Amino acid sequence: MNHFWVLRTGRLTMRPVAYADLPDLIALKGDPRVYAVMLGGVRSPVECAEDLAEDIGFWGRHGVGMWAVRDAGSEAFLGYVGLHGRPDGRGLALRFAFVMAAQGRGYASEAAGAALRFAHEHAGLSRVVAVARETNIASRQVLGGIGMVLHEIYERDGYRVLVYESIRTSPAVVPPDR
Repeated sequence: MNHFWVLRTGRLTMRPVAYADLPDLIALKGDPRVYAVMLGGVRSPVECAEDLAEDIGFWGRHGVGMWAVRDAGSEAFLGYVGLHGRPDGRGLALRFAFVMAAQGRGYASEAAGAALRFAHEHAGLSRVVAVARETNIASRQVLGGIGMVLHEIYERDGYRVLVYESIRTSPAVVPPDR
């Protein structure tokens, strides 16, 4: 793993997802209180393993991807954040989900902000999108709080979906051994 891909914030350690994270991801993605609003919905253990294989490959192909978010002190699993291609062609999208016990403590904003900075400053992405249901106020607050702005609204499966974006206008500094 490239050491540039490991992120640390005041409270968090973020490492690219690995097979050792599978049990935590199965618990996270299997919890309908957390994952029912995510694209694709609640995932089975087999689907989680398939998702993880895709996430690991995505890092190798693109130099960006999904991180397992852990408490910097205890290494307790808190959630999942990062970038992945949207299946609808809207571009690379910021995604995040946190275990119930970690919600409401600012971890999503801290991790999503770090992931967005990485996308612009290290991966050299000029545009990142994020998608949230109109009714998902917590996610919308995170996206606005990290500087993403509303770009588009559309209907999917009977509910309104908001597309946020972040545009970097200044050149990025990309490490030479990325």
